[in-house]
Amino acid sequence: MDKYLKDFDLPHKHSSEAALRRWRSAVTIVKNRRRRFRDVANLAKRSEAEQQKLKIKENLRVAFYVQKAALQFIDASGRVEPRLSEETRDAGFGIDPDELASMVRGHDIIGLKVHGGLEGLARKVRVSLDEGVKSCDVAMRQKIYGLNRYTEKPSRTFLMFVWDALLDLTLIILIICAVISIGVGLPTEGWPEGMYDGVGILVSIFLVVLVTAISDYRQSLQFRDLDKEKKKIFVQVTRDGYRQKISIYDLVVGDIVHLSIGDQVPADGVFILGYFLLIDESSLSGESEPVRISEEKPFLLSGTKVTDGSGKMLVTTVGMRTEWGRLMETLTEGGYDETPLQVKLNGVATLIGKIGLAFAVLTLVVLVVRFLVEKALHKEFTDWSSSDALTLLNYFAIAVTIVVVAVPEGLPLAVTLSLAFAMKKLMNDKALVRHLSACETMGSATCICTDKTGTLTTNHMVVHKIWICGKAEELEGSKSTDILKSIISERVSSILLQAIFQNTSSEVVKDKDGKNIIMGTPTESALLEFGLLLGGNFDAERKEYKIVKVEPFNSIKKKMSVLVALPDGRLRAFCKGGSEIILSMCDKIVDHDGKSIPLSEVQVSEITDIINGFASEALRTLCLAFKDMDDTSDENNIPIYGYTLIIVVGIKDPVRPGVKDAVQTCLAAGITVRMVTGDNIYTAKAIAKECGILTEGGLAIEGPEFRSKSLEEMKEIIPKLQVMARSLPLDKHTLVIHLRKLYDEVVAVTGDGTNDAPALHEADIGLAMGIAGTEVAKENADVIIMDDNFSTIVNVAKWGRAVYINIQKFVQFQLTVNVVALVLNFVSACISGSAPLTAVQLLWVNLIMDTLGALALATEPPNDALMKRPPVGRSVSFITRTMWRNIIGQSIYQLIIIGVISVYGKRLLRLSGSDASEIIDTFIFNTFVFCQLFNEINSRDIEKVNIFRDIFDSWVFIIVMVCTVGFQIIIVEFLGTFASTVPLSWQLWLLSILIGAVGMPVAVVLKCLPVETDTSSIQHDGYEALPSGSEQA
Repeated sequence: MDKYLKDFDLPHKHSSEAALRRWRSAVTIVKNRRRRFRDVANLAKRSEAEQQKLKIKENLRVAFYVQKAALQFIDASGRVEPRLSEETRDAGFGIDPDELASMVRGHDIIGLKVHGGLEGLARKVRVSLDEGVKSCDVAMRQKIYGLNRYTEKPSRTFLMFVWDALLDLTLIILIICAVISIGVGLPTEGWPEGMYDGVGILVSIFLVVLVTAISDYRQSLQFRDLDKEKKKIFVQVTRDGYRQKISIYDLVVGDIVHLSIGDQVPADGVFILGYFLLIDESSLSGESEPVRISEEKPFLLSGTKVTDGSGKMLVTTVGMRTEWGRLMETLTEGGYDETPLQVKLNGVATLIGKIGLAFAVLTLVVLVVRFLVEKALHKEFTDWSSSDALTLLNYFAIAVTIVVVAVPEGLPLAVTLSLAFAMKKLMNDKALVRHLSACETMGSATCICTDKTGTLTTNHMVVHKIWICGKAEELEGSKSTDILKSIISERVSSILLQAIFQNTSSEVVKDKDGKNIIMGTPTESALLEFGLLLGGNFDAERKEYKIVKVEPFNSIKKKMSVLVALPDGRLRAFCKGGSEIILSMCDKIVDHDGKSIPLSEVQVSEITDIINGFASEALRTLCLAFKDMDDTSDENNIPIYGYTLIIVVGIKDPVRPGVKDAVQTCLAAGITVRMVTGDNIYTAKAIAKECGILTEGGLAIEGPEFRSKSLEEMKEIIPKLQVMARSLPLDKHTLVIHLRKLYDEVVAVTGDGTNDAPALHEADIGLAMGIAGTEVAKENADVIIMDDNFSTIVNVAKWGRAVYINIQKFVQFQLTVNVVALVLNFVSACISGSAPLTAVQLLWVNLIMDTLGALALATEPPNDALMKRPPVGRSVSFITRTMWRNIIGQSIYQLIIIGVISVYGKRLLRLSGSDASEIIDTFIFNTFVFCQLFNEINSRDIEKVNIFRDIFDSWVFIIVMVCTVGFQIIIVEFLGTFASTVPLSWQLWLLSILIGAVGMPVAVVLKCLPVETDTSSIQHDGYEALPSGSEQA
């Protein structure tokens, strides 16, 4: 089949517009285009949205330059005092919302000075730059200056989904047929007999439309919940005098927002203070060069990204008054990209639809020709009545209904249903899927490149060991205070506390109850806790010294430096970071008296051994150092050598519970786990061994060594590579590229920092950390791991596999029904001149195999067995030989049974009398339905014999089966007038069920038939070879 589906091949990520247009044009047989293409990207709207975004960006850039020139002119000629609205004045504010928005958007530095600069602006928006907004003022600020929300498209109502379902072309034709049937039937057959056929079709259509609409509406609600979760972004603000986290939607004008690397600026604002704050404005202006924010360039725009440094800003404009607010309106216009599986099944549906259409036309031709021949033989060719018209109309309705059943419209929609169900479940399990295709692709992952800190470990850090003044000590809670005071002199303690409290991007703040809370990264929090343990006072230390310059930590430099002005006017530099990096910058060391003495080669060797010893105990090692500057005029440069080493710190970050089992699950599933970390190689190896990642024969390498390898050397080492330490984000990116291109691996990669964005973007599945991850990392990721836990990643892989296998189950089930229904109607039409199943009955069968079948099979939860088989490769056939074996085998069985009943049913069942034909027709319909129901149970496992495993865990499956049986009883026993059925005896009911149930032992026999010639344990399509004995059961 794959050779007919070449136009429906789509990459997992970064699909070109040409590829998206190609498969759309290849879809020719569609019953309901609006419903089929509802969940795929609207390329026309997307193109319009892109044009609008470019226009907004260009307008912003032009407006900036025009306003700059205008401001110079205005400054020369004198400014017009802006008028203050009465509402704003009554609320006590001194500046109007539109004027404030215009000033920041136009970078009007002169206007800012006119309002008294930052302090004057703060007074006009009634806020203290130290205390922040008062909670009691939030409602008033929202009323005057607006909410920080963007205009969104209204959600689709249930009636819209009903209308979508009604737009099915075949259903429209059937509605017309039903109306004509009623119109012709009433004059010929009278009331109410003339109504039955038409009303039966209309009722069936109503049921199909209702069930379809309910299913689609529920699915849309799941996506809506997912979208809400995606938009949850929290920022740190100072409110009511203390620092706290709030949602960006709760931001108001006047809020003091804290920004750090990787954050998205949540609103327009003015810079208060900060260090080396670099902003990427490309999302708004299109300019690729980051902008340095300072007192001379104080304006920050919503939607831009912090690429380096840290700072605080005063919020001046929120929501739709910002340029970002206008841009956000266009972001979802084009919809989301479709997944490869959706596209592939659109191809399958198109191919089968063409075959079904051909069969429907052939069936109609055969029925009409037979009818005309019979009229000619009876010499009635010129004698036509309304009953003849009804017969031809009935033939046409049957042909149309065959198309309804034959075109598997539900195939691509079942993928969306399954993905929506999986994404909802994963959201409850702390994994937020941002891109639909990621959930699907994760099931094929062959390699996971994971970070160490916070993913494999708990990220709850504490200083466990130190080496200072030539002595190593292990810290044990409060007892450590006395020990530390006994080995550290007051002068050493003073320098150490300066190094801890001055050289940090974290803060010690008071909560509502006045207790100390540390706000910052886990590593810095551990150091600050250590400083507080020594008796230090964070606020006192920060007030005593003035910070002159800061070089924030990033994953490339692996260090953080700060330059401070001492009370006597001298400058002192502090540096902390990766232990061997800081040690290489030192030529002196602090002695017991706090004096700097030369650092000998012997001491360097001893300290290196200490560092490696700490690292071998799985501790994260850091060094802290300082340097007194001789030249007080050099305030712009922080030195890179000549430091004095103060302390070596070993920070404990325990491995998460369950990580080792999760890694073993991955290995059993054919997924290689590689650790890529910036930590010391000894720390990395110790943690990797504890997690089960580093195995015998596995390779651990440092980033610099990896970078120095040639391509040929990389080809040799990458298959054995299990740990990469002291790596840069570029190393992770390079590893991902080589794994994908050289080894055709499906790679999942984790990341949390801004610099991880290229690797997350390049990988097949980018996994960002929800707690430690920056907004930039999350934006470039496909899945956000909200609890930063490796076990959650494994759960995503399991659900990805479940989606793939569930769709395969549904496809196997639906294609079996397609084959049987097509062949049965065509052969019957050729032989007897009538179809065994009426239009109403076929509509009911269509509902069973389409919407209800998708609900039952496409929403089954994963089981542990899914993680005991290899991943499915990139280029394998979706419909496997095993599936074809099951489809053909079950189809043959059902066709033989129904064929025998059709020909010999009256004789075998000893039926006679005027109603014998109606009983046989009803019995065929009933048997056909039960064959499908039992085949639905068979489809729960494509290969294994035990189809009942975990069946009660799938409550949706149970509900669908019970409802289907219940409604089948109602149709046969009570709706006979409309459905062309008669009540059956309990013996015939039992026989129908038994015949359907025989399909289960037939399935067992089929599963014992080999379908591969390869005798290896792994089949070509990525499945395990068929088990035998107890394993098969």
